[in-house]
Amino acid sequence: MLPFVSTARQHAGKTAVIDTNGSYTYEQLLESVQTFAHYLLQNEPDLKETRVAYMISSGFDYVRVQWGIWLAGGIAVPLCTDHPLPALQYTLSDAQVEIVVTTEEYTGTIRPLAESLNIRFLQLEEMPKRIAMKQPLPELQADRKAMILYTSGTTNQPKGVVSTLNNIRSQVGVLQHFWEWTDNDHILCVLPLHHTHGIINVVNCSLWSGATCEFITPFSAKAVFQAFLKGQINVFMAVPTIYYKLIAYFDTLSEAEQTTISRTLKDFRLMVSGSAALPVSVMERWHEISGHWLLERYGMTEIGMALSNPYREERYPGHVGLPLPGVELRIRTEDDREVVEGEPGEIQIKGPAVFVEYWNKPRATAESFTEDGWFRTGDMAQLDAQKGYRILGRNSVDIIKSGGYKISALEIEEVLRRHQAIDDCAVVGIPDEEWGEIIGAALVTTITVDLEELKNWLKTYLPAYRLPRRYLWLTALPRNAMGKVTKKAVVQLFEEQ
Repeated sequence: MLPFVSTARQHAGKTAVIDTNGSYTYEQLLESVQTFAHYLLQNEPDLKETRVAYMISSGFDYVRVQWGIWLAGGIAVPLCTDHPLPALQYTLSDAQVEIVVTTEEYTGTIRPLAESLNIRFLQLEEMPKRIAMKQPLPELQADRKAMILYTSGTTNQPKGVVSTLNNIRSQVGVLQHFWEWTDNDHILCVLPLHHTHGIINVVNCSLWSGATCEFITPFSAKAVFQAFLKGQINVFMAVPTIYYKLIAYFDTLSEAEQTTISRTLKDFRLMVSGSAALPVSVMERWHEISGHWLLERYGMTEIGMALSNPYREERYPGHVGLPLPGVELRIRTEDDREVVEGEPGEIQIKGPAVFVEYWNKPRATAESFTEDGWFRTGDMAQLDAQKGYRILGRNSVDIIKSGGYKISALEIEEVLRRHQAIDDCAVVGIPDEEWGEIIGAALVTTITVDLEELKNWLKTYLPAYRLPRRYLWLTALPRNAMGKVTKKAVVQLFEEQ
């Protein structure tokens, strides 16, 4: 039996989900999940790892479809509701999807694509009110493949990360224990649900714990604060960009409104930031507003969460803590040498949460593991014995190789953000014949920046070997473009100069 079944039975009359259509109890949720599972099966005994893709907005329908796929023995393949058709077609084709589920909202987008690929199409609104349940749902072993999530494809085409029921159970279970989830919790979900952060950390951690999961779609800073002010929510998780947007909106409010919000936020049990590096300036400002130091953690699609700052003890800005229970971690140099404290190297992971394979990509799977079974994350980090691990960035994207040195773009970004004239920035490596790569920085500024003054200012904060030999500055980014400043965008902007 999957954990959410026993949880739902135990908390039958309690509110499980709140979305734009209303609220639903655990009893209603479990009944809908089981009904949908039988609808998928069409009187067959087991889906036998059939890939079932679904394009559904966050809320009750999303949960009942995901869980229904698992109970029927299928593999859940969530689709991003904002992806263009070529990206959707790639996912459906690469995962060899056999069934697509959606709602009327997305039928016009996904139905023609499903028909062109000869995929069985289901629209929830067309599902019969009564479904025959003539036979029991299949018995599921722990090693049953249960979900395929697609990577962001930063270095190549996106790969389908295959997780088993046991992988998912391990990922949820360790966070339930370490972050002390209970059935008294009430979380607000504003995250997309085609990534680990939203699916595992928010939706399944809360609902497998008997807590209440409330959804807001689409995201609105005003709507988030309005939800907070109801006084029921006590857990919140988001990416740094969302915290930045919340701060920006908060700063537009009257002093009385700010005071009311701050008083409400102080009563929260837990606030988490993840999926990208959290600027220290954002962390400090959020602490001023809420009284909370955001809990940073580190994870990825292939491993779930691997590192976390402590729940109860002191947290250190810029650091993501230590390995979670059951997670084995080591740091290795390029020549496979164990690093000493403070020396950068690649994070490698072992544990029951680690995925089993990239779908239909045996070579990529093999290359992602060492000979002795450690998963190569491709992320660089260094250890501080007191503060825990600090993520330096992706070895393929965020580590700039200049003049024989390996320089963390994230580290330079963090320093630049401390300058009073800089609202945000993005640092990338630009190919150079002499140095291999030079550092390019795109700045979002509120006032004109004196570049000579900025260079001198940097010398007081950056070790000499990390100071870029040559600068390429781009200061023409409008302030409202801040949320769209990505590494890829910056490279393109430089190429256009």
